[in-house]
Amino acid sequence: MITIPEPLKSKSEVSDLKKRLDWGEPALTIIDVRDREAFNHSHITGAVSLPMDELVPRALNNFELIRDIYVYGATEKETALAVSKLRLAGYQNVAELVGGLKAWKASGYPVEGQSLTVA
Repeated sequence: MITIPEPLKSKSEVSDLKKRLDWGEPALTIIDVRDREAFNHSHITGAVSLPMDELVPRALNNFELIRDIYVYGATEKETALAVSKLRLAGYQNVAELVGGLKAWKASGYPVEGQSLTVA
């Protein structure tokens, strides 16, 4: 029996996101707001790079305001700022990914990039 994951929470654990990905729900986006160099080095599999200075304009051009979005940055503070910017732009379903990439890697979940070491 397949368990349906919980709905998006304002602060989501990496396990919450992984459950949704494993369930196969396509209607979500993972945004990495770190700079491109950090993104290219290593990122959550399937994440898109929208550095902070490009975040809102590119998000508005690419994602519906009702889309479920998980966000992570280099720090919890950067993640919270990005989520705040997206909410101010009108996005309704945005979650801070608690622990970001470091927590994702520590859980052994898949990553992409030039290096697979924990940064």
